[in-house]
Amino acid sequence: MAGGPDPATGGVSNHRRRRFDVRVVPHRRRSPFRLRDWRMSTKLATVLVVPSVAFLVLAGVQTSALVGRTTALNDFSRQVGIGREITAVVHQLQQERDRSAGELGELRRGGDRQAAATALRPLQAASDRAMADLSRAARPLADADASWRVAFSEAQEAYDQVIDIRPAIPPAVLSNDTILSNYHRAVGALLDLLAEPTPGQDRAALSDSVLRYVQLARVKELSSRVRAQLYAAARAGRYGTEDRVILTDLRAQQLTALGAFRVAATTDQIRRYDETSVNPMFLVATQLEERSLPAGSAAPEVLPSEQWWSASQQRQELLRQVEAGVLDDAVRQADDASSGQLRATLLVVGGVVAVLLVALLISLLVGRSVARSMRLLRSQALRIAQVELPDALDRLRTVTGGVPSIDVAPAVVRSLDEIGELAEAFVAVHRSAVTVAVEQALMRRNVNAMFVNLARRSQVLVERQLELLDDLEREESDPDQLGNLFKLDHLAARMRRNDESLLVLAGTDSTRRWNRPVGLGTVLLAAAAEIEQYQRVRLDSVGEVNVVGHAVGELVHMLAELLENATAFSRPDTVVLVTARVEASAALIEIVDDGLGMSPTALAEANAVLASPPAADVAAVERMGLFVVSHLASRLGVRVQLDARQSGLVARLVLPAALLAPAGAVELDPPAPARMLAASAARGAAARRMAGAPRSAGARGPAVAPLDLPVAGRPPAATVPRQTRPVPVRAEDVLAPAASEDGGGWWSRQGPTGAAAPGPAAPPATPVTAGTNERGLPVRVPMAQLSAVTRPAQPESAPARAELDPEAVGGMLSRLYSGVRRAEAEDTTEISVPPSWGHDEGGRRQ
Repeated sequence: MAGGPDPATGGVSNHRRRRFDVRVVPHRRRSPFRLRDWRMSTKLATVLVVPSVAFLVLAGVQTSALVGRTTALNDFSRQVGIGREITAVVHQLQQERDRSAGELGELRRGGDRQAAATALRPLQAASDRAMADLSRAARPLADADASWRVAFSEAQEAYDQVIDIRPAIPPAVLSNDTILSNYHRAVGALLDLLAEPTPGQDRAALSDSVLRYVQLARVKELSSRVRAQLYAAARAGRYGTEDRVILTDLRAQQLTALGAFRVAATTDQIRRYDETSVNPMFLVATQLEERSLPAGSAAPEVLPSEQWWSASQQRQELLRQVEAGVLDDAVRQADDASSGQLRATLLVVGGVVAVLLVALLISLLVGRSVARSMRLLRSQALRIAQVELPDALDRLRTVTGGVPSIDVAPAVVRSLDEIGELAEAFVAVHRSAVTVAVEQALMRRNVNAMFVNLARRSQVLVERQLELLDDLEREESDPDQLGNLFKLDHLAARMRRNDESLLVLAGTDSTRRWNRPVGLGTVLLAAAAEIEQYQRVRLDSVGEVNVVGHAVGELVHMLAELLENATAFSRPDTVVLVTARVEASAALIEIVDDGLGMSPTALAEANAVLASPPAADVAAVERMGLFVVSHLASRLGVRVQLDARQSGLVARLVLPAALLAPAGAVELDPPAPARMLAASAARGAAARRMAGAPRSAGARGPAVAPLDLPVAGRPPAATVPRQTRPVPVRAEDVLAPAASEDGGGWWSRQGPTGAAAPGPAAPPATPVTAGTNERGLPVRVPMAQLSAVTRPAQPESAPARAELDPEAVGGMLSRLYSGVRRAEAEDTTEISVPPSWGHDEGGRRQ
């Protein structure tokens, strides 16, 4: 009977407990006194909690508030200090305004304009200098609070208006109120700027110090305006209709401002003002001002202008001195408050810094251990990820023989904390990755070897099948049976291309190679000959371009895959147009079809595969055509791109300059193969039959026009009938399979032919022709005369050949089919490969 879970182990088996409690370095004991053996949570708590608590307790509570107060008091002190420049500008503007009022009164009586302008010019220059000093002193306060900046901007604008109104004083074209109101507005804006500094709500003493000098400045301003009114009346020789009302209002405002100053001022400041008010020069101005007051029904006395200006000027200077003293008191008080706040802030910040230094020292000791371990682990991880593992994978990916042994370095972090365990785990992962890579390399090598073996076996069988088809086609005279053989011939050619695709999957080069340049038009014809529906391919505007020999085979394969795709996914009644032209140093090939097209998503995915060839997998086999094109394009350096059009696709191939050969001297083509001669003879027989000539018993194939092409050619002229059945020509036939005289010929299944026997060749007994055209002229069979030179002359009439037995031919084809099946079954396993570039689930072309 099975027992229940052991309570001592908590229901976990001993085997699983051993797996959970396994130690990475079991021969060392963890010591709580060794810093490097602490757990990661302890280290992080030590590094983070101590500095954080110190910062929150000291810096967070005190430093922020103290720094804010210090900054506010520093700004307040600078704003109060700039009051000296503000009061200087106000004093100069008051002098200019009061003098301008007197000159305007004189000008109303017909005074000299030039004398008035001369008298005002020094005062205006003094005002400008004072304003320039104020602007220069205000530059450090550009980052002050917004209200002070707004007030300063308003003062500048008001002073600019004063500058604009000055030219209107000598002509006296404007009224006195219009001119003087600009001065009043400028002085008022400056007094508002003087009252702008604010120390804060908890600084009542500093606020009172600002209020004192502001109120005294207003007292001085009202006294100046009284002086201006009396001086204007003295220069005019009479009082205006509103002068008495204005003077009464100004004196009332002056008494109110003086009372406000006495309430806010200190005892010492009141004493200084009282001492100034009893000064003899101050009393002279006061006595003259009292004479201007109305007494009962008598009119107010008009004061002497020069005497009044001199006395009032002395009184204004005395008020200016009192104002400067009160302002200095406020500046001194603001500086003391700012300095004291700065000292307190520095003390608190110093304490915070001291605590933070202690915390940082502790954090440094703890973090140094963590940082050293992490640094070592990082360097090892980066070395493995960026150097060792990629190198190992590259070695395993490019290995051709036996798989080499790859050593994995041990972990560099030897501590017993989580970082050490992580280092050991990372090394274990590295070791597992190398093991898996070795296994995959072995499997990949076996799969590639299997692909190569299957492809080679199939290639041998296909080549034997093509040779047998050649023999059958040469001996067959029945047109229908010959057409079926031609279809079988094309199917065999497609089988050979599938074998070459398997070689591409396995990363092996093609077996078909050429050793001299081939024209691009010939390459396109050869690619069209590799597909089943070659009749639908039309070549148009192929430039004079030659392709280097080593790239011909793979380029033909790539173009054949694209043409196959274009013909398979377009209607049978449409044509596929192929154009080629030279652009700069490259060649551009365009394949245009009127097919189903592709969705934007599928088109983008296909172009991504063409730009970056993927590894061979199941998806590559499902879309083998796209996979083969991408790998061949990458191998040759060809850029392939698919573009959508209104109906169908456009495949563009850009051949680089490295694949293009310079145009050499014109050479004679090698002798035509038997297949091409047979096709030419068939076309000649068709021409003779159309011209009424009897068809020979040895001629085979359908009636073909003399100028019609066997594959993917140009459309024939309107007067020449098209062929009724295609005559198949393979790629090796188009690419001149015969060997050259020096034994270095192009590829063929038979291999290079031997050297010709020395001696002159006998000319043919009878010229080989293909009948006559509509004008009655003989039609020459291309290359037939040249081939006739290389073999003994043929008799004028070929001996009659017995007709083949259809049953014998059928039995021969049956045995061929059985042999192919047996060859495929030998030592191989049948793999079902779907057609390349099929449809997705939505019916779209992939």
